[in-house]
Amino acid sequence: MTTTISDVGRVIQQLRLMAELTPSKLSAMSGVSMSHLGRIERGERLPSASVLRKLAKPLSLSEVELFSYVGYLSPLTPSVAKAHTEYGSGQLDPYVATVLTQEPVEVQRAVITILSFLKSMARGVAESKGGQTNS
Repeated sequence: MTTTISDVGRVIQQLRLMAELTPSKLSAMSGVSMSHLGRIERGERLPSASVLRKLAKPLSLSEVELFSYVGYLSPLTPSVAKAHTEYGSGQLDPYVATVLTQEPVEVQRAVITILSFLKSMARGVAESKGGQTNS
């Protein structure tokens, strides 16, 4: 999959919207100028690794996740994910997030709500099986 400048900008913008941050708020929190952030989101500039590192924390992402979302790193495979504790920390899988960034914000929120619901159901089933005894 080839990542274009406009794809990176769209991903950054969608992540900002999902975090419910305005461009000025993200700029203030990250130290990246508002004009530079705007050029990135419009697909006029490709962010450097240094800029992505600054954006990761205000977007509530690890650097690895943000680099994966924008296509600078390949999505983690299950075998690699086991070696990275942040992968199972309740964060959205980088590949899923990349796919979701191509959808409207309303769809993104609905999918994340559904995934959260399924996760809580699975956790409840696992806890109920763990509490049963064999009589």
